[in-house]
Amino acid sequence: MKVSDLRGILTYIPGFREKTFVIALDGAIIADDNFPNIMLDIAVLRSLSIRLVLVHGAAHQMVELSKESHVPISNADGTGITDAETLKLALTAANRITHEVLEGLASNDLRACYTNAIIAHPYGIVGGVDRLFTGRVERVDTEFLNQLLEKGVVPVIAPLGFDGDGRTFRVNSDGVAMEVAEALKAAKLIYLTNHSGLMKAGREVSQISVSDAEEFYKKHKNEIPENLASKFEHSIRACRNGVSRVHVLDGRVDEALLTEIFSNEGIGTMIYANEYQAVRRALKKDVRAIRNLIRESVEQEEIIKRTRQDILSQINDYYVFQIDGNIVGCVALHVQPGGDKAELACLSVSGANENMGIGQKLMLFAENAARERGVKKIFLLSTRAFNYFQQKGGYKEGSPHDLPLARREKYESSGRNSKILVKALNGVTPPPA
Repeated sequence: MKVSDLRGILTYIPGFREKTFVIALDGAIIADDNFPNIMLDIAVLRSLSIRLVLVHGAAHQMVELSKESHVPISNADGTGITDAETLKLALTAANRITHEVLEGLASNDLRACYTNAIIAHPYGIVGGVDRLFTGRVERVDTEFLNQLLEKGVVPVIAPLGFDGDGRTFRVNSDGVAMEVAEALKAAKLIYLTNHSGLMKAGREVSQISVSDAEEFYKKHKNEIPENLASKFEHSIRACRNGVSRVHVLDGRVDEALLTEIFSNEGIGTMIYANEYQAVRRALKKDVRAIRNLIRESVEQEEIIKRTRQDILSQINDYYVFQIDGNIVGCVALHVQPGGDKAELACLSVSGANENMGIGQKLMLFAENAARERGVKKIFLLSTRAFNYFQQKGGYKEGSPHDLPLARREKYESSGRNSKILVKALNGVTPPPA
């Protein structure tokens, strides 16, 4: 590790210290050669005073046990019917895996324990079919888990739930991780699986808002591998229910966990909620609000005048920031012919909402939207706010040669003599951690 890498990690630590991360480990990842490295990465996180809860799956090991014992199983992932023989294999597999996880934590000098913190009840009859020993999470014993976390103990949770009569049910580990993250109000839920992140138009999506993820999932569910589809279904639900960041990573990649958490580039897909839910694409009905918003900046010659028709003709390029249903900020992203460059324009925040970081959030949102569309370089023109973009956005002063030809001709004929600022979109600028 380079010194610069360590410095980068140190910038995240104040925001993560004493926060709770729930890490879900697929059974296939526990069986992978990279598992010892994951345990070491978990030890690093714990050394930084991050509170950790581990949830593990068992599907991979159940399939292997079924082959070895020649005992057929009704389902391995805890979503279908769980008959008595399948439950026996689930108990055997879960106990072995839990022991392996505890060994891995002990080898890194971490205190941990297996818990019965998942209270479940029978899944019941669905479509006329009794799911038998398949369970549904009724609640999470947060008091128990918090007591362990306060003492520096890492709780380890198997894909099993227990009812008040002492009966055991097989439950889906993705769902358990989601329920635990919600109940503990975790800062992050992290799924480590044997797939890379979400693929969109042949490219891996590094980050996506929960709204966009939900829309994509509804349209393309059948195109996503079954195991990965479960991750994204539960990720979306987690974000909708108070977990601000959910990450889906390929746990077979060395240092994937630390890279995703402590670098701008990341390595998987992050689904994010909270303040970014306030940003949405502008609609035709928003044109009047946008014009009112930018009026003062136009009068001060910070932004060029835009007629109603100007905005309406490019409405799909505009994004707005809402607070309690009111539009308090806007930005436009004009992708240039060729698709490798884009212009950030019309960034404006209402006077009553200045100094709240809204301008920076809109700027980052536009940059991330540009990345998702394959843009390599973003530029903007500014007469008075160029210092803000340089300090807050990391933009550098450029020249007319940085502009596409048509935009350069328009710039030279305007007579505004704006400063040209440019920024390469290498890597990823994530939402605030």
